[in-house]
Amino acid sequence: MTKSDHPGCSQERNRIIYPILDNQWVSLIQVVPKKFEMTVMKNWHDELNSWRVCINYWKLNQAAGKDHFPLRFIDQVLERLAKKSHYYFLDGFSVYMQIHITLVDQHKTTLTCPFSTFAYTQMSFGLCNAPSMFERCMISIFADLLKDCIEVFMDDFIVYVESFEACLENLSRVLTRCIETNLVLNF
Repeated sequence: MTKSDHPGCSQERNRIIYPILDNQWVSLIQVVPKKFEMTVMKNWHDELNSWRVCINYWKLNQAAGKDHFPLRFIDQVLERLAKKSHYYFLDGFSVYMQIHITLVDQHKTTLTCPFSTFAYTQMSFGLCNAPSMFERCMISIFADLLKDCIEVFMDDFIVYVESFEACLENLSRVLTRCIETNLVLNF
């Protein structure tokens, strides 16, 4: 794999990461194959592959205070949806990456790879408080729609209602909110 083939290079081009000098928060990186992802490359056998960047944030996660913001339980979400007749499921696209890290904290996400060290500008998978932060953001974005027409569970959004016409109306409300807040969904 050459430098330009490395999955981190596409992240650098998209300004998700940037080069940074070595610092005390350096975490190790491992790149592993992943199926069904948008980042697709050909491997040595000319097969299409995608890659998942895994970062061991053990040191940072140990130092970070645990965010005890409550996360939803799937059984509670399913119970609220049980009596509804129409559903529309939406899936967030790289949801953690849609949350920006403050400039003063970006250096803490430094990762090392064979070619350089980089820091994230957006929240990455593996940070212990990422799920709580994402949940807090989604509650803020959809506060007036929660328990009325949408349920949020991790990166899944369920629009629900009793009739097809109302479901389309609620879907329009949710998609409008996504556009207003730059929340990107998979299609």
